[in-house]
Amino acid sequence: MKFDIISIFPDFFASPLSCGILRIAQEKKLVKIKLFNPRNYTEDGQVDDYQFGGGSGMVMKPEPINAVLENLRSARANTILFTPKGKSLNQKIVKQLSTEKHLILLCGRYKGIDNRINEYFEPIELSLGDYILSGGENAALVLIESIIRLLPGALGNLDSANSDSFEDSLLEAPIFTRPAVFKRMNVPQVLLSGNHRLINDWRRKNALMLTLNRRPDLLAGGTFQVNDLALLLEVINEKKS
Repeated sequence: MKFDIISIFPDFFASPLSCGILRIAQEKKLVKIKLFNPRNYTEDGQVDDYQFGGGSGMVMKPEPINAVLENLRSARANTILFTPKGKSLNQKIVKQLSTEKHLILLCGRYKGIDNRINEYFEPIELSLGDYILSGGENAALVLIESIIRLLPGALGNLDSANSDSFEDSLLEAPIFTRPAVFKRMNVPQVLLSGNHRLINDWRRKNALMLTLNRRPDLLAGGTFQVNDLALLLEVINEKKS
C-alpha cells in the first residue's frame, strides 16, 4: 500500500515513522510512505496568503497544492483532506480505506486550504473529532497507523486487531496479565480456568456491558452473535440490581 503525505512540515513525521509498527510495516515492504512539501512546488516558498473578504488567519494557496496533487494523482489514488468539516474517522472507514492501493493525505495548516482545491479534486474529508488542531499531520499519522494494523503481516497476530475495541461495534472487554494478584486485586477466576468457552462468554459479556455503559450508541450499528441477546439481558439485569 502506498501513502503520499502532503505537508509543509515533513520533519514532523521523521520520528513517528521510524518507530514501532510504522517502521516494521515499511521494513517488511507492506507500505511505502513518501513526503511532499508544497513549498518545493513554488518559486518563492510562499504557501499561504490573506483571506479574500477579510478575517483572521492565513489560508493555504491553491497553486502549490494543485501542483503536488497533479504530480501524484493516478487512477488508483484516493485523496484525503483532514478538516474539522469532515466526517468523523471511525473503524468502519479505516477498514474501507485499508483496501485501497494508494492514498494521498493532504495536511492543511493555518486557517485551512483554499476551497477551490476541494471543488476541483473532491477529496474525502475526514476529521479526528470535534476539536481543533494546528494542522493535519497528527491526523495523517493516526490514519496511517490505524490502517497499517489491519494489513496482513503488519501485526504478529492478526487476531489482536480483530479483537480490538470497535470491532463488531463493541468496546473491548477488560484485559489482565501476570501477576494473578496485584495490590490485593485478583484476576477474574474464569480467565484462569482454561475453559475457552467460558472465557469467550465472559469477554463477550463484559464487552457488551462496557459498551452499554459507556458507548450505547455503538450498539445500534453492531453485528451480533446468537447468544448475545441472552448475555445482553444478563448485563441489563445486573445493571438494574
